[in-house]
Amino acid sequence: MAGLGVTGIAVALALQNILGDLFASLSIVLDKPFVVGDYIVVDTLQGTVERIGLKTTRVRSLSGEQIVFSNADLLKSRLRNFKRMQERRVAFTFGVTYQTPEALLTRIPGIVREVITPLPSTRFDRAHFQSFGEYALLFEVVYFVTTPDYALFMDIQQAINLGLLGRFRQEGIAFAYPTQTHLVKEGT
Repeated sequence: MAGLGVTGIAVALALQNILGDLFASLSIVLDKPFVVGDYIVVDTLQGTVERIGLKTTRVRSLSGEQIVFSNADLLKSRLRNFKRMQERRVAFTFGVTYQTPEALLTRIPGIVREVITPLPSTRFDRAHFQSFGEYALLFEVVYFVTTPDYALFMDIQQAINLGLLGRFRQEGIAFAYPTQTHLVKEGT
């Protein structure tokens, strides 16, 4: 009797994890927090969902390896589904040299707006002189890409970078890079 009781407890404990994963897979199928093809981030791991099984979900990371998640662990984690993103908010900074005249500094937000606004699938939000950096006057830019497509976002960011580079060259505005000035005192 005691042996059967111990065996029953051992079997119940072993089945607990399996049943937990089965119920989690049922929850995934019914609730659909993600489907095959979605790009998800779970804690520090990320990739495209390849397969949703009864016990595990398989995700292909950007670097190519397959990540296998227990379905129960997936549902216990905070999961971000980038495929269901409506639009992408993008914030970036850049720096110009301290030698940039004030008149040009005041024109930079308008130049940024002129570069971003005509691009398709974008919505300009703002551009501001943010702060005095260690070696640069820092500007922050925020815009939205009106589609979740990552490749399109990267194409747009590249077009913005190239557009700013060209316009700044025309205007005589120099991007900053790390520099140091050494003062040498003679006669000591």
